[in-house]
Amino acid sequence: MEEYTLIPMERSGKIMRRSMHIFLKSYNYFTSTAVLLVLPVAVSVLLSQALIPSMTPFIVTIHARLESLFRAAGFPSSLQFFSILSIKISQTICSSIFTLPFTLSFLLVAKAAIIRFLCNEKSPISPPFSSLFPLCNPLLNTYLCNTFIILSANASAFFLFFLAFNSLDAFGFSCNNYILFLSAAGAVLYSVILANTFITCNLALIVAGMENCGGYLAILKACVLIKGRAATALSLALPVNFGLAAVEALFQYRVVRAYHLSEKLTFSIGFEGLLLAYLYSLLIIIDTITTCIFYKSCKSSTRIDEGRYYRIELAEEQDIGTFTNSKISYELP
Repeated sequence: MEEYTLIPMERSGKIMRRSMHIFLKSYNYFTSTAVLLVLPVAVSVLLSQALIPSMTPFIVTIHARLESLFRAAGFPSSLQFFSILSIKISQTICSSIFTLPFTLSFLLVAKAAIIRFLCNEKSPISPPFSSLFPLCNPLLNTYLCNTFIILSANASAFFLFFLAFNSLDAFGFSCNNYILFLSAAGAVLYSVILANTFITCNLALIVAGMENCGGYLAILKACVLIKGRAATALSLALPVNFGLAAVEALFQYRVVRAYHLSEKLTFSIGFEGLLLAYLYSLLIIIDTITTCIFYKSCKSSTRIDEGRYYRIELAEEQDIGTFTNSKISYELP
């Protein structure tokens, strides 16, 4: 079996610098991609946040159903944590339904364009638009599978909450202090589960485009690639997500608030909203570029064979400071 030379995993700072260098080097291509493809997605996301008050009846219906499920599962009805959680989930569901047509069309084509552009990092060329459609099928299959994975992660988290609260009640630890402590621990655990799920699903989309494989195979490969590198992936995702949250908050303050105060859509409000949507789309593109560079960095230290085995090259440091290679094989069913 062919031997590979070990290449150490790059640090998150170096990956981010490489991503920004590629973005600035091909700024004209990425900005045109943002205008043509990603901008409708950014506009739909920002508008969905602004239209949430008009979706109140639908949100209230979902919120009531979720609360009834929480009560039926035995969660404490007096605990405010699950009430806030059900409201956030209801708003997320409404926003996802509103943006779903744009996500399944414009966003996937934009990711395909960026992936195709970065397939040859040393001499990237602008791909023809017709070459993007073969990538859309594996990206679409992977995105649909990602949706089921995210739903499964939420269901698993709620099942753990169910076991924890019912075990607490069965052993007689039902006072408010224990419930509040368990709720805080549950909030942290829920955040960790969702964060790892999202970064894995995001990497799976890049794997699907880079290796032309879709569905659960791309997710499986992403899980193997990200094994032991979750901290690096989280450190790369945090700045972009903070930037996206900042743009959303700025859109609410500068555009939505100004529109409600003036009760009419002026040119300045519309122009500022379009500018914020453009910044939002640029952040989405930077996130895609960063994930592509992270994928390449993972591939340089993790060699994936095309057969039934994943061969992972690991470095073990000896006392004298030299390195030897050891191999671990993962056999797929």
